Amino acid sequence: MLLAIDTSAGSSVAIVDRDRGTIVELGEADTRRHAEVIGTLISLALAESGVSIPELSGVAVGMGPGPFTGLRVGIAAAQAFAFGAGKPVVRVVSHDAVAWGHYAAGGTGPLLVVTDARRREVYWSTYSGADEFGLPQRSSGPAIESPAGLEALGLDGHARVDAAEVSAASVGLLAEGLFQHRRAFAGPEALYLRAPDVTVSAGPKRVS
Repeated sequence: MLLAIDTSAGSSVAIVDRDRGTIVELGEADTRRHAEVIGTLISLALAESGVSIPELSGVAVGMGPGPFTGLRVGIAAAQAFAFGAGKPVVRVVSHDAVAWGHYAAGGTGPLLVVTDARRREVYWSTYSGADEFGLPQRSSGPAIESPAGLEALGLDGHARVDAAEVSAASVGLLAEGLFQHRRAFAGPEALYLRAPDVTVSAGPKRVS
């Protein structure tokens, strides 16, 4: 059983179980209030599910792609909760969770997942389909592009999902599937995909 968190778009928290599926899922669509709502969502999810912290086997978290400020709130919350609870953190690519949800709902074939990167850009990933266990097979991405640039890539043969939110339940159930079938989790680095606005100074500037 997992506590799952994703803040790559809105804020979403869920309690999931491999056998029982989604026990509870709560969310806040506002993409500017991650820090204000994440603690409350975690507390409410635990309370409404009736699941105690010792019953959890770990914490699943979406690693993006997503804008820096929002994404780091969810990752930090997952790490802090896991540390306090003495549980492991398992990481998945947020776009993979969107794709998992698409295929779990009966979707088939090539898929394009798109999320808002702000600054008139989008994040995107493509998938060739799902494997025999229903796990999405990413063929390219995640990457960042302008909407016009994405259109120029010629992905018309892909079903397109523009995800305004990423389901934490999908994050958690994807993590359960990856563990069960011994597939790799995402790495520890958050997928910001954009160079930071602030650069490190080259050194002190001489003043004459």
